[in-house]
Amino acid sequence: MKADITIPEVENVFIAAVQEWSDDFMEKVWYAYLVNDSDFTIESAMVVSKAFGTIDGEMKKTSVLRHAFVEVPAVSVVKIEMVEKSVLALNNEFMLTFFIGNTLYDKKFIFKANSINENNTEEVPILFVDGVIVR
Repeated sequence: MKADITIPEVENVFIAAVQEWSDDFMEKVWYAYLVNDSDFTIESAMVVSKAFGTIDGEMKKTSVLRHAFVEVPAVSVVKIEMVEKSVLALNNEFMLTFFIGNTLYDKKFIFKANSINENNTEEVPILFVDGVIVR
């Protein structure tokens, strides 16, 4: 029975953290983006995010946030959420589930603790700005 189940691999779809100026906070803050660098439109995308880890020997975790996107066109990006400065020291997990046609895809993307910083940036496709990418 398990041999009949095929789990498709997610390709050219990833999460990027990009630092942008915020007039609300009067400083640069990190935002998570869903990047669809594929030739296919993503439909019914659901992103579930949370942060977890240890700070000063104490286990910490955030609440779970859920974001839904009806459609993410091919070769485009959509802003998911702001990544609060206090959770950068934690592992930030983004669970992505979406359809391409009638096929369901899902993948877990994890920014390791303290990995979202200016030293780990590279150019994010489509956005053409520096950011931290998790594939």
